[in-house]
Amino acid sequence: MISPQRRQEIIDSLRKGTVPRRSLDSFAVGLDRFEAALAEELNAVRLGRGVFKAVRGEYGSGKTFFSRWLQERARSAGFVTAEVQISETETPLHRLEKVYRRLLERLGTADTEQGAFRAVVDGWLYTLEQDVLAGGGVDENDVEALVAATTELMEKRLAAITRTAPAFSAVLRAYRRSVADGDTAQADGLIAWLSGQPSVGGAVKRVAGIKGDIDHFAALSFLQGLLLVLRDSGHPGLLLVLDEVETLQRVRSDVREKGLNALRQLIDEIDAGRFPGLFLLVTGTPSFFEGPQGVKRLPPLAQRLDVDFQTDARFDNPRAVQIRLPGFDLERLQLVGCNVRDIYAAGAKTPDRIRERVGDDYIADLAQAVTGGLGGRVGVAPRIFLKKLVSDVLDRVDQFEDFDPRKHYALTIGEDELNDAERAARGGHSPDEIELEL
Repeated sequence: MISPQRRQEIIDSLRKGTVPRRSLDSFAVGLDRFEAALAEELNAVRLGRGVFKAVRGEYGSGKTFFSRWLQERARSAGFVTAEVQISETETPLHRLEKVYRRLLERLGTADTEQGAFRAVVDGWLYTLEQDVLAGGGVDENDVEALVAATTELMEKRLAAITRTAPAFSAVLRAYRRSVADGDTAQADGLIAWLSGQPSVGGAVKRVAGIKGDIDHFAALSFLQGLLLVLRDSGHPGLLLVLDEVETLQRVRSDVREKGLNALRQLIDEIDAGRFPGLFLLVTGTPSFFEGPQGVKRLPPLAQRLDVDFQTDARFDNPRAVQIRLPGFDLERLQLVGCNVRDIYAAGAKTPDRIRERVGDDYIADLAQAVTGGLGGRVGVAPRIFLKKLVSDVLDRVDQFEDFDPRKHYALTIGEDELNDAERAARGGHSPDEIELEL
């Protein structure tokens, strides 16, 4: 059963045309074929390995949905997750310090959807304290002795990281002392610097004996430190999603080459065992993996990601380094619509009226109409279809007793509500709204 809060989150997101972040199992369709392989890979990460996975699919095939579905499953198993959209300006792939910063901003656990980094660090320090107290050599009322013993244990746990990134340990040491002293402002500044935030004051940095900001190379070492902290505090690992890596195709050639090389570097570092406890998932369109401006521009990367997709999609190997999502067809689109209708009805004031007036046959007609309004491209229809279903139909049936969508609703799709891919699919249609009677 979905809680009322989760149900409302789903409906609110679909009403706005966005992908919900939680409870995606409740209306997911066609992902069961990947469950066993992904469970095996998450377990491999739990056992201390690193895993890389690439997901390909055309726009509308559900790449973002898939990644959030997997994130939710990972969080329920104790993993920490983060989703970073690759962007030419804000998070270019070749500037890993910016990717690291966004990763820390988006860090989520089963209890905290985003911004969980400080809670993770505090939980880790508490675990260290409990380990010290369990040893019996320190009185819990002796604050100074407890801080000193905890710091000593922290240094031992971080010894491997300290050799390559001494600043990571130095800042955590200073943060531990600031928390113990009750210096909130200083603790805030230190955790901000450790999160990759720029413009942290010089006074804060001097407390930890550090200079400057985290750069591209330090970001990789700090990621190692983060993974160690996660594992030491009871989390089996980190699932990091790099979404929309196909944006690399649209940047300057020199920036593209750097981004592709950064991706190759990450894959090689994971294979070499540098990031135990990391599950790195990247999503992109087929053109990124096969086109001349994508992966194929860097042959070593293309070799690492090469998978044969010439056979029937039914026989795709879900254990392969690269998997493809099947595009939506009308049957899947209708099934998703029926699932959403049932979720909506379960929390509505008038569930029986909703199920009666928005029956399976009506949802099938609406799916066909939306698809027709987008040039017959089922693959780009899900977002608009679910948005129309919730905001134009279900909301009205729920609120107005005499509203019958077959009598009182005509589907309209305006240019302003479409994104670029949907507008392109619409192709030769007039900029004026199209109206389709149902």
